[in-house]
Amino acid sequence: MIWPRTPRSICSPVSSALVYALVAALGNVLGGLAVTRRATSELKLIEHFVAFGAGFMLAVALVEILPEALAKSGSAAPWLVLAGYLAVHLTQHTVTPHFHFGEETHAVSAVAGTSALVGLLLHTFFDGVAIASAFLVRTQLGVMVFIAIFLHKLPEGVMISSLMMAGGRTAGRAVGAAALLGVATVVGVLLTDHLGFLVLHGLALSAGVTIYVAASNLVPEFQHKRGWRLPASFFAGAAAFYLTKTLLDAAS
Repeated sequence: MIWPRTPRSICSPVSSALVYALVAALGNVLGGLAVTRRATSELKLIEHFVAFGAGFMLAVALVEILPEALAKSGSAAPWLVLAGYLAVHLTQHTVTPHFHFGEETHAVSAVAGTSALVGLLLHTFFDGVAIASAFLVRTQLGVMVFIAIFLHKLPEGVMISSLMMAGGRTAGRAVGAAALLGVATVVGVLLTDHLGFLVLHGLALSAGVTIYVAASNLVPEFQHKRGWRLPASFFAGAAAFYLTKTLLDAAS
């Protein structure tokens, strides 16, 4: 069977997705720099990005990505969504012994940072697949998926950089690890343009990944903390999705 290909051109959806993926990758680097610079105020703000991003991502995944994935992949979609969800759990919480979003404040073994990096690479690769696949459907969906992914790129960069430094790595290597996650996102976009399977089913796989990251990674990071600010950020993220969708639909 020959999978459908997307024609490549300067103005192709995947070319547009690549620009957004590069900006998202920059989020990883900015998160890493916040750790190495010990920017306390920035790290506190990024904590709210975790909650806000979780609300936005969950809303995008359930309201936008999942229905489009079902329409595009048909009867295979539920299985592909489940496969994406399980794959992230396998790499981040089964194979990887030490994994949580946010800054690491205790000393850990050097292996912990490396294993977390390996665990994150699959997830960040599918960030790129999600952005590219969404742009293949329509520009508005691509923009919404990009926003959702960018919001969690900052805490993602914080996590991997702080783990690296807690394991005794240099600040340069810590930021380099964050940058590598960004590279994986860009690779996800580029491969989606070359693999017919991802053109057809990438959205369904990335739906499972996105739901996992939002509901199983980000939400547990703040739901046990006291106070109203982080829950308010979570609900604000979901509200921001609705506002963004309304504005983009009106502009189309």
